[in-house]
Amino acid sequence: MTSDVSEIIETDAGTARITWRRAKQARLVLTLSHGAGGGIEARDLQALATVLPSHGVTVALVEQPWRVAGKKVAPAPKTLDVGWRGIWPAVAKPGLPVVSGGRSAGARVACRTATELGAAAVLALSFPLHPPGKPEKSRAGELLGAGVPTLVVQGGNDPFGKPAEFPEGDFELAEVPYGDHGFAVPMGVPPRERSRAWGRAEIGQEQALEIITGRVVEWTRTLG
Repeated sequence: MTSDVSEIIETDAGTARITWRRAKQARLVLTLSHGAGGGIEARDLQALATVLPSHGVTVALVEQPWRVAGKKVAPAPKTLDVGWRGIWPAVAKPGLPVVSGGRSAGARVACRTATELGAAAVLALSFPLHPPGKPEKSRAGELLGAGVPTLVVQGGNDPFGKPAEFPEGDFELAEVPYGDHGFAVPMGVPPRERSRAWGRAEIGQEQALEIITGRVVEWTRTLG
């Protein structure tokens, strides 16, 4: 795996940045963006960027223009889509199939634009099915409308939508037991309390990340 290489991209929404983790013999490009409240330092994005290149998948970590500009609040979804469209020629330039992906708000962007941009597939990490406590405000239509092979990786205790809340549809769903929206697991809770609150099974943070990377590696093998 090569060292990180950053590339500045000018889009109609402002200046974006791509951090590349290139595979030596790449067969796919996995493009991943962050959510509305964080950046590419998110644990799941970093784990995938570390593991996937050794499996023939180049990873492009995308920072949306609002994040590059140092703003703390993400713009409207339409503006996020504009930024994503702007970086697409750069991730497609290697001439390999491109998987469009992201976490939370980034997953929504990937779903909304997949067909239009010609994505080979979508990886939706912590898809925000609804705002916390408001299941009636479902965003399932975005996920179901992706139009390409889609893998959702969801924490078992995600307040934005637990795995059991997802509708049936043409997508695969992998659960990270006990994980919250950031795939954090409650290992800091005393064992007796954790057993009552979360069930008997227990996994550590490293195991949670291994579930994510292992499932994504397995899935990308089916794509090419």
